[in-house]
Amino acid sequence: MCAFRNGFHSNVRASSSTHRKLALVFGNRLYQHNASLRNSENDANDITRSLESIGFQVTKGLNLACEEMDSYVTNFVRNIQSSDVILFYFSGHGTQWEDQNYLVPSDDNNLNSSNIKRHALNAQDVLDRITKRNPYVSIFILDCCRNYYLRNPELLRGNDSNTKGLKPMYASAGSLIAFACAPGATASDGSDRNGLFTKHLLQNITKPNEQIQDLLIDVTKGVATESYNKQIPWYHSSLMDRNIMLSSNGNDNSGFNSESGEWHQEFHGQSHDGRHGSLIKRAEKALHMDLDGDGRIG
Repeated sequence: MCAFRNGFHSNVRASSSTHRKLALVFGNRLYQHNASLRNSENDANDITRSLESIGFQVTKGLNLACEEMDSYVTNFVRNIQSSDVILFYFSGHGTQWEDQNYLVPSDDNNLNSSNIKRHALNAQDVLDRITKRNPYVSIFILDCCRNYYLRNPELLRGNDSNTKGLKPMYASAGSLIAFACAPGATASDGSDRNGLFTKHLLQNITKPNEQIQDLLIDVTKGVATESYNKQIPWYHSSLMDRNIMLSSNGNDNSGFNSESGEWHQEFHGQSHDGRHGSLIKRAEKALHMDLDGDGRIG
C-alpha cells in the first residue's frame, strides 16, 4: 500500500432500523506512464450520480496519485460503522503481480515490479481494511481489467511485463466482489460514454427491489450479449443475508433496509393498508397453493 495515512473521524450513528449506505468511488483516466483511458472519469461520475439517487453518501476521487488514494481509503474506512452498507468502486488501470491485484494510481511514471507494493493500492488490502470494520454488507466492484504494462527491472532486456487482467479475489463473510471480466481476461473500455461493464451496471444499479445477485446476473447477461460472449463479468459472494437490495423503492433516499422495509413487510404479510393483502397471500390466491405454510390459501 502507499506509505501515507491521514484521516478524520465521524460521530454519525446509523439507526437500528435502517442501514446507512456509504460508497467510495475512484476514477483514474489520466496516467503518466501508461495510456490514458477513454471512460474512467465518466464511469466514476455516472456511478456517483446513480448511487446518490438511491440514497448513498458518496466520496469520489478522480485521477488521484497513490498517496491521495490511500488517504481517501483511510478516511473512508474510519467512518464505517457495523450497520453500514459499503460499496467500493474503481475504474482505471489495474494489474497483477505475485498473485496480488493492484489499483494503479495516476502517478505511475516510476511504477515497476520492485516498488509496486509501495506505489499502488493492493486491492485485497483495501477490501480487508473495509471488512475489518465489520459493516453489514461490503460490495467491492473493480472495472479495471485492461492490459497494463508494468516495467520489470529484473528482465534482462528491460522490456515491460504485460500483465493481463486480474487474479481472482475471494470475499470474506458478508461481502461480494465483482470484476468487469473473468480473472486473466481483459475488459472493453467501450466506444460510448462508459466502459462496457459499467454501462450495464448503470442500467441496473438503481432498479428498485432488485436483490444484488439478481442485479449482477442482469449485468452479466447485458455484457455477454453486447460483447458476443467475449467479456464475461466475474463475481464471488460470501453474503450471509437475503434480500440485499441497493434500492428498496423508486426514490430511495432514506437508507438501506433489507429486513424491515415496506416491500419486505408487505411480502411477509406484516403490513396491510386495508385494500389488499400481502404479496405472498395474493400469490397464493392466484396459484391456489399454500405458499407460507400457514394452512390457508390467501
